[in-house]
Amino acid sequence: MAIVANRRSIMTLYSGSMDIYSHRVRIVLAEKGVSVEVINTDVSEKDKLEDLLELNPYGTAPTLVDRELVLYDANIIMEYLDERFPHPPLMPVYPVARAKSRLMIYRIDREWGALVRKIETGKPAEVQAASKELRNYIIKLAPVFNSASYFLNDDFSLVDCCIAPILWRLPMWGIPLPPEAKAISKYAERIFARDSFQASLTEVEQDVRRVVREEVAE
Repeated sequence: MAIVANRRSIMTLYSGSMDIYSHRVRIVLAEKGVSVEVINTDVSEKDKLEDLLELNPYGTAPTLVDRELVLYDANIIMEYLDERFPHPPLMPVYPVARAKSRLMIYRIDREWGALVRKIETGKPAEVQAASKELRNYIIKLAPVFNSASYFLNDDFSLVDCCIAPILWRLPMWGIPLPPEAKAISKYAERIFARDSFQASLTEVEQDVRRVVREEVAE
């Protein structure tokens, strides 16, 4: 593992072009202004994918290589980047607030993440049920979205990095937000307008919204 890692002099991210967890990491990297080589695992050459398997026994994205260090869990990668590049900070300073942020990320992964997997890979009936459930989860949180500029915070944080990729994909999944979820739509607009979010998007992710806008226009 160290042999492959040592070949790279700059930070490398193995990333899926439509993977929500890879997207999280790309947002953090863009927020921090980190120079990184991004290797798209969807279209990478065979030797690069073999490198990934040598680095990460699961062969999954995202995988981050920073010289001798190899990390392959999105949340671990995000927190590492936040500590490695402390400005701007993306986690609260105080322990209680940090714990609440970690708990919210855990809930997003456990509740929303499981539904996203069903939406992306399930049978039609499963997709429909999961889409409805995800929509309900998001709508229930509308008062929280309305309580601050960002989620649980007046400053952009790692929690926002986890929520944003899901909100960006809602039109692709055919999940509309109702009028009573206006606070969520406003929140999403603030997130999507950030330079870091725009810089984090792959061409495939950009096309998701472009295609939906064209379909609506027709």
